[in-house]
Amino acid sequence: MEETSSGSRKWKIFVAILALIILALLFWLFFQRSQLMNLVDAREVEKIEMQKELDSLMLEHNNIKEIYGTLSDSLSSKDSIIQANAVEIRKLLDTQYEYYKIRKKMAMLQKVAQGYVHQMDSLYTVNRELKEENERIRQVVRTEQGRNQNLIKDKEELTQKMNQAAVLQAYGVNTTAYKVRGVNSNETDKANRTDKLKICFTIGENPLIELGTKILYIRITRPDNVVVTKSKYDVFVFNGQEIPYSVREDINYAGKTMRVCVDWIKRDNDAAAMKGRYMVGVFFDDREIGQGSFELR
Repeated sequence: MEETSSGSRKWKIFVAILALIILALLFWLFFQRSQLMNLVDAREVEKIEMQKELDSLMLEHNNIKEIYGTLSDSLSSKDSIIQANAVEIRKLLDTQYEYYKIRKKMAMLQKVAQGYVHQMDSLYTVNRELKEENERIRQVVRTEQGRNQNLIKDKEELTQKMNQAAVLQAYGVNTTAYKVRGVNSNETDKANRTDKLKICFTIGENPLIELGTKILYIRITRPDNVVVTKSKYDVFVFNGQEIPYSVREDINYAGKTMRVCVDWIKRDNDAAAMKGRYMVGVFFDDREIGQGSFELR
């Protein structure tokens, strides 16, 4: 009985020890499970934080591209590198999470992105300086163009004044009517006695005119506005049109004042001159350079 009682106690002690061991193992397993869950939660938090960090970095990068506009096209190769690394990091986060590997790639991506920003700032600064320089150059060009236009305008005005100044002028256009008898001529103011007209005027001095032969055309216009001519072929060009003249006179101009007199002689079979006021115009080089009048009664 004593042996049976002793064996029973030993068995109880063994069971108690075994139970304690089981409890200890259960506690250890629970503790390990708790630690594992904490580790999983921590890694999930790290993963989420990395995703947020990556999203923030790419959002900032894309905003910079949008701000700089077409200027960012010059760094398209670096932008491609940044985009490719971002895609690779996202794959690692979604498939096989390796903290240190991802953190290393994230650090490299941040470095490349910072370099991108610095280069973009440098390009922007250079571009701004170039724009300012171009604007200064354009301003200088506009100023010079304005000066050139003023010079051209001044030159044109001077040329116009020179052209206006470089013309002959006929002063004191005077016409006298004569009655011709043989070799003698007598002044008259009667229309029916007029056989000849003597037209005299003074050509003024003008050093701007080229010296040499000058062709003058004199037009005698009757009271009925008809030009007195000797032939239908006596015409000259004035303002692009052929108009009749009464007398042509070639003079040798020496740049000095000179007196010019020309005669118009009526043909024997001509009818009597018309009564009234006659106009006399002197023309040279497509200009009317002098004018006068006389009257026959």
